Amino acid sequence: MTDKHRDYELEAVPANARRGFWTLLAVMLGFTFFSASMWAGGTLGEGLSLARFALVVLCGNLVLGGYAALLAFMASRTGLSTHLISRYAFGSRGSWLPSALLGGTQVGWFGVGVVMFALPVQVATGVDTLWLIIAGGVLMTATAYLGFKALAVLSLVAVPAIFVLGNLSVGMAVNEAGGLAALAAIQPENSLTLAVALSTCIGSFISGATLTPDFVRFAKSPKIGVSTTLIAFFLGNSLMFTFGAVGALVYSESDISQVMFAQGLIIPAVLVLGLNIWTTNDNALYAASLGFSNITGWPKHWIVLINGIVGTVFALWLYNNFVGWLSFLSSALPPIGAILIADYFLVARGRYAALGQAAFETVNWVAVGAWAAGFAAANLLPGIPPLNAIVTALVIHVIASYALGRADTRATATH
Repeated sequence: MTDKHRDYELEAVPANARRGFWTLLAVMLGFTFFSASMWAGGTLGEGLSLARFALVVLCGNLVLGGYAALLAFMASRTGLSTHLISRYAFGSRGSWLPSALLGGTQVGWFGVGVVMFALPVQVATGVDTLWLIIAGGVLMTATAYLGFKALAVLSLVAVPAIFVLGNLSVGMAVNEAGGLAALAAIQPENSLTLAVALSTCIGSFISGATLTPDFVRFAKSPKIGVSTTLIAFFLGNSLMFTFGAVGALVYSESDISQVMFAQGLIIPAVLVLGLNIWTTNDNALYAASLGFSNITGWPKHWIVLINGIVGTVFALWLYNNFVGWLSFLSSALPPIGAILIADYFLVARGRYAALGQAAFETVNWVAVGAWAAGFAAANLLPGIPPLNAIVTALVIHVIASYALGRADTRATATH
């Protein structure tokens, strides 16, 4: 297998396999074109005035973008996935904890996404839902199996199409509402507090942000990695929130494809629905398989097939049951990224040894304890749960590492 087609699931991406700005931007925009962000945007649109909605989306994406950008810098500097970076902070087997949590989350989202594609298309076309689930699962698994190059090609096609058709639909919705001024004049019947609104905004995609390194490790430079990540979160994620908010206000429907169905744009709706979910789902399956590859040591492409089969077979069950786990996930996943950031920038001070030279602990219990504290803080402290989780895990990991004399000795040690 040539360097252009390898995915380096258990090693750093070498310089000759790195990609430029536009390829990375397309992949990251495709990643942030996420249906759950539209759901969140619909919730915010119905519970906030337009001005407060804009403020919350700006602040929420500032947190998400900053969090993801720090992880992007680490990934583009080291060439490592989230799961391999986790070995430095959590230990060789301790990294199985974040890999299992993140990998399981993404397989769950894959199954949910397959059904989210199949159900509306069945209504529009009359094709049996089961066959649509199978077809969607096979196609989405195929691009994840083919690796980063396939993700990039699909994103380069899908992102412009979603951007153009989605904005066309939103423009039609705004005109139907009587213009932007009429839309801005709508007052929410049940207002959201800023804390709840920010929790909704940040929590909707914090799991995805934690997986940023899985894609940005292919960036040619930290400048490319960080800039494409920031643009994706501020442009891509904000667009998804806007699509959801406008659709909810005008049609009581936050999914842009459902809005397009209501507008009579059947073929564009099926196209946008398919491309939007496809770019999210193949990224989710790709990232999940990197995580399980870290645990098992198996090649990524075989794990993609296993995960794709599991996600497709159990798609309807996941659709009916997985969303109930989202509150748990919004508490369990942010501490992982916080610990990775704290360990790299504040404990090891950016001096990680190369992957093949680093002497990892089996389990770093400081990191595991910091994760548990962050998870508890998200569930027990008042305020914004994802932020509580991030701040608590980061502070405890740094303080405990220095207090125990472990700062910048673990990762820089060599065999």
